[in-house]
Amino acid sequence: MQKVMLVTGASRGIGAATAILAAQRGYAVCVNYKENASAAGEVVGRIEAAGGRAIAVRADMADESQILSLFSTIDEHFGRLDGLVNNAGILERQMRVRDMDSARLRRILEVNVVAVFTCCREAVGRMSTREGGQGGVIVNVSSMAARLGSPGEYVDYAASKGAVDTLTIGLAREVADEGIRVNAVRPGVIDTEIHASGGEPGRVERVKNSVPLRRGGTAGEVAGAILWFFTSEAAYSTGAFLDVSGGR
Repeated sequence: MQKVMLVTGASRGIGAATAILAAQRGYAVCVNYKENASAAGEVVGRIEAAGGRAIAVRADMADESQILSLFSTIDEHFGRLDGLVNNAGILERQMRVRDMDSARLRRILEVNVVAVFTCCREAVGRMSTREGGQGGVIVNVSSMAARLGSPGEYVDYAASKGAVDTLTIGLAREVADEGIRVNAVRPGVIDTEIHASGGEPGRVERVKNSVPLRRGGTAGEVAGAILWFFTSEAAYSTGAFLDVSGGR
């Protein structure tokens, strides 16, 4: 039976590249999106044009009820879940901590931390051999910001990704004997639309010389790292981190 993967935030950037590559590797894919139905539809269209199976499902990661509905849709449409990529995440305009209000912090943590916990919880309930599942793989998309701190720009975002790193370690050890592996990929400076959300669409060009490889990475390069954790070569890897950062 064909394996099924959910990729959150999959209408653009790293999420879209991951969904498309997963389909190429034989997965049926649930393409989650928040607002841009057209972009999500394009991802599904590319997968189907290549002979794959995919559905697009809207769900706002800041709303637990919508997350639950997302997983229920996967149950109804595919009848199983074998992989989860927690890719959805947000950042806000570049700002010093001194100027951040609590509403901003709540928005960041709700999507970047609470939603990741919620998706992991729902995935474990479906994958765990202890609960009648077939096992599975979870990959959390963290960030090198968790290690670098992003001073003067996104300390709140960096802190949220630090929480994702801790979740990855703890959950990996918690469910290792239930047939589930949990790992994380930490992208560095990647050329995607997320930089526009922070108010600087050209950020990659500005900071690329701080990267040892002297360029920004691509969404496809991150997707390749994510999908490695779903291969047999990664069968002994859990609670592990793969940095895709050009040496930064």
